[in-house]
Amino acid sequence: MELKNFQELIEKVQNSDVKKRVAVAAAHDEHTLEAVFKASRDKLVDPVLIGDKVKIEEILRSLSIQFDENKIVNTQSDAEASEKTVELINAGKADFIMKGKLQTADLLKAVVNKEKGLRTGNVMSHVAILEIPAYHKIIAVTDGGMMMYPNVEEKKQIIENAVNVFLAFGYECPKVAVLAAVETVNPKMPEAVDGDILKKMNQNGEIKNCIVEGPISVDLAFNKESAKIKGYESPVTGEADILLVPNIATGNIMSKALLEFAEGTMAGMIVGAKVPIVLTSRGATWEEKYLSLVLSASAVK
Repeated sequence: MELKNFQELIEKVQNSDVKKRVAVAAAHDEHTLEAVFKASRDKLVDPVLIGDKVKIEEILRSLSIQFDENKIVNTQSDAEASEKTVELINAGKADFIMKGKLQTADLLKAVVNKEKGLRTGNVMSHVAILEIPAYHKIIAVTDGGMMMYPNVEEKKQIIENAVNVFLAFGYECPKVAVLAAVETVNPKMPEAVDGDILKKMNQNGEIKNCIVEGPISVDLAFNKESAKIKGYESPVTGEADILLVPNIATGNIMSKALLEFAEGTMAGMIVGAKVPIVLTSRGATWEEKYLSLVLSASAVK
């Protein structure tokens, strides 16, 4: 199966037998609560709110939202809200996390805590899912938000994280494009060398449940005709599901360019911890927050 757009993803989550519970850390934020309760009304998630109870209740009243105040966990600080959120996940009382009105560093400090955190031993990476009118299905860009300059072993784990997301969507064998400026292995271009290594790791079974192609340029990943002209044969050309970018700058610039100039719509989350984490930027619209909730709910194991 392949998902053409976010609407198909929304319907997939709505048709699930069990509604996922989202723990909202520092939930005293209007846009976050708007997104969470739209997702709740759409039968996508059940919210658990952690943070300043007085402020949360004020915002809920201003949005005319009815919510059981006994389901609000009152905390005195961002650090306490983060720790309590992680505690609820470990206790099995929530299925994934959403960041509210707090610094990312505060939330991640609790997540990566060696004794009480949510580390799995794998790297944590950002997966952005984009719906682009000019492309026939949704596509992932990773990692444009977490790992700055990953080495080849970290890139392997970033691929595995993204592949796991697509397997949770219901894909059998997602197609991964390891992006570079060229399709040939140039020893002066580290990302091209890494692309070749990662492809070979996939071929010898070290990276499973996907097809990895690399190095490959972005036009060939998107356009089968361009690949045909260049004589580049691969099942990934024109059919890529996951774009592995060389570094955080490339991923960030690429995703934002697709949003601004290609009328793209985006959702994003952090994966590689025990549960997905919705970690949208402070400038994110409620729609991006909402779609990121849908994305994370669909990726919960």
